[in-house]
Amino acid sequence: MSREIKLKTPLTDADVESLRIGDRVLLSGIIYTARDAAHKRLIDLMDAGKPLPFELKGSVIYYVGPAPAPPGKPIGSAGPTTSYRMDPFAPRLIAAGLKGMIGKGNRAPEVIEAIKRYKAVYFGAIGGAGALMAKSIVASEIIAYEDLGPEAIRWLEVRDLPLFVINDTVGGDLYQEGMKQYAEAS
Repeated sequence: MSREIKLKTPLTDADVESLRIGDRVLLSGIIYTARDAAHKRLIDLMDAGKPLPFELKGSVIYYVGPAPAPPGKPIGSAGPTTSYRMDPFAPRLIAAGLKGMIGKGNRAPEVIEAIKRYKAVYFGAIGGAGALMAKSIVASEIIAYEDLGPEAIRWLEVRDLPLFVINDTVGGDLYQEGMKQYAEAS
């Protein structure tokens, strides 16, 4: 049975340990955007021992390349991108303190293992609903890698961003569970 939970960033171990697959989450606070090119640059900074453009501990990264902001709005359409492109980088970021990721699609076994080991969570956002997602974004500012255009790292302030828990700290996988339930019902 899924629950509806309100969370505020930064996330703690206790926050993510309380979540289970299928939970509906309304996330508020500060999150960051980053896709694969930005992830590569973050790992390069870590390898060089240099500071990252934002505090990773307790943070949430949204895998999105938003559309330009229309007049009077902080951001344009902001739907999730497919997460597997970030899988080569995600375990390192999780080990360094990243607590949440938002995207769509399955994650690699290495990412799921890092989620369990370091107490993190993978949230699913509804693909194709970028305009709806943008309604929960109340402020947006590019903080790094402006040369990447829509894939630059942004600081976002969100209010009640609608998400689902896809992978939790105990190894649950909503996609696998859904396929299992479907097979049993067939």
